[in-house]
Amino acid sequence: MIASVLRASESTVVTELPIPPIAYGLLTLGALLALLLVTFAFKSSGTRH
Repeated sequence: MIASVLRASESTVVTELPIPPIAYGLLTLGALLALLLVTFAFKSSGTRH
């Protein structure tokens, strides 16, 4: 059993991320801030009409 576990652990594939992990966070933060700005842009449009 130990030999099969060792064999299975050696065959794992490690893939690299296309961009650094901090970039995912910054991109997500930018997208959420853009959505926040869109929300604030249409915040009072219902009361005008």
